Amino acid sequence: MESSQRARHDAERLRGRAFWNHIRRSLRGLPNELLPFDTIRKHFPLAEAYSGVQTIPIKNIVGSVDRYRDFDFYFLPRLSLPLNRWIGIRAARLEGKELPPIQVYKLGELYFVKDGHHRVSVGREDGQLYIDAEIIELKVPVALSEVDSLKELIIKGEYSQFLEHSRLKHLRPDHEPILFTVTGRYDLLLEHIITHQYYLAREHSRAFSWDEAVMSWYDTVYTPVVEEIKRFKVLDRFPGRNVADLYIWIMDHRHFVRQSSGQEISTYAALKDYSARYAPGWFQRLVQRVKLGWQRSAQRRPY
Repeated sequence: MESSQRARHDAERLRGRAFWNHIRRSLRGLPNELLPFDTIRKHFPLAEAYSGVQTIPIKNIVGSVDRYRDFDFYFLPRLSLPLNRWIGIRAARLEGKELPPIQVYKLGELYFVKDGHHRVSVGREDGQLYIDAEIIELKVPVALSEVDSLKELIIKGEYSQFLEHSRLKHLRPDHEPILFTVTGRYDLLLEHIITHQYYLAREHSRAFSWDEAVMSWYDTVYTPVVEEIKRFKVLDRFPGRNVADLYIWIMDHRHFVRQSSGQEISTYAALKDYSARYAPGWFQRLVQRVKLGWQRSAQRRPY
């Protein structure tokens, strides 16, 4: 069978796989497209740098600049997309022709295709592990993973902005990552720091700089609460949540109790009361853990 006929046969087989991918992910309520670069990029404080042509792992190519709806989660062309381009590149590979590097944006260790989507798709189908790429790199201060969902990447973008505004990464380089499971929470942390700065000034009758307030908040407010959460294993009662989520909830609950009762309440008492009131029952926790494990496994792309 000559290369063009074989390439066409491979493309027809591809259509069936793309169809069943669409059905499976639709039934599971999961997105079946690549990650949109522009949506993610706007949440990160970034500076671009040209890094030249390098060999990159295909498994870390997770999104597209402007064609994320044209390819599915597994980088197969969508059913509505003509396959002529895919067939041509597949035939060229079968004939041993050298293809030009693709063009990508690099965000942390993730890559988003600017040009070369079909070359990536064909390479993946061939079991190719690496591909040459011309890279524009955007450095980020947090670790990104190829299994991160769109929401998780947006949260990490918000975290990057928080680190830039608070200077926490500079002031406490070894700080434990502060990651939430929902968006829009880092503004609350900045408010906590501002409030802490105000009370420091009142208590000590002098002005405190922003850097002093951030270090004091992290050392004397945030870290002790997190240590209590870990010590009493409260996170076990809230599957799918992070210590940062619980920090916000417990601090809000402590404030509510103080306002409603007019009495001071310790962190431990607030933590214990919140857990007793709002932690789901054991069966709900079991269901949530199973669901989370299933969602995480579904997010992994087979290579």
